[in-house]
Amino acid sequence: MSRKPVVLVTGASTGIGAVYAERFARRGHDLVLVARNAARLDALAERLKNETGVAVDVVPADLTDEQDLAKVEQRLREDRSIGVLVNNAGTSIPRGFLQQQSEDISKLIALNVTAVTRLAHAAAPGFAERGEGAIINIASVVGLAPEMGATVYGATKAFVLFLSQGLNVELATKGVYVQAVLPAATRTEIWDHAGVDVETLSGVMEVGDLVDAALTGYDRRELVTIPPLPDAGQWNTLDAARQAMLPNFAQSLPAERYRSAA
Repeated sequence: MSRKPVVLVTGASTGIGAVYAERFARRGHDLVLVARNAARLDALAERLKNETGVAVDVVPADLTDEQDLAKVEQRLREDRSIGVLVNNAGTSIPRGFLQQQSEDISKLIALNVTAVTRLAHAAAPGFAERGEGAIINIASVVGLAPEMGATVYGATKAFVLFLSQGLNVELATKGVYVQAVLPAATRTEIWDHAGVDVETLSGVMEVGDLVDAALTGYDRRELVTIPPLPDAGQWNTLDAARQAMLPNFAQSLPAERYRSAA
């Protein structure tokens, strides 16, 4: 029987990442856990090794730091046992666009966009060469909802969704599965980063429920998994409307409504 692929999880010390680590460990996958908080990582690794018997390697890293990011990229490129990347690490920042600081915006984009892209880019060639592998990218329903007011955070998550869709176009024929997971409000520490008391919100999903639903989508090989959405047809309708526009984009002249009456 072939050995199950090793799963590398970013943002693994808490929240969604920690639950992904636990669920994959219970499925018998060895793990590589990446996060900034080494003490939390070590504690999680010890618990999972004791409870499940899998091997767990810990890589403390701040993915907004160039050297740390390069270290994780190198691991993904060189460790051929890794067959699943869970691109979970992400954050949010408080206040609206007018009040946010440039440095905070840059760090948000570095973690939510740059790190996600570069880690996928480090993993994908080996997966494609071997004809198997999976990239799970944690996006958000906020990336579909500018009305929610989290402008830059939402833009980063819209990027993650598009990145996943584009990677699917390029990699599916090479045997690589890509999944975008779009949580809504979930009970994690990200609310502390955003300066929001999660207890004041309604409709907050528990992390275990979110990850279990996401893994159901993973097992079904869905491209886009939206755990809180009751009617999958709504997403299908939106995606079909987008695809229906594509043939109309190739025009040598502007659309009639943009032409001058003169």
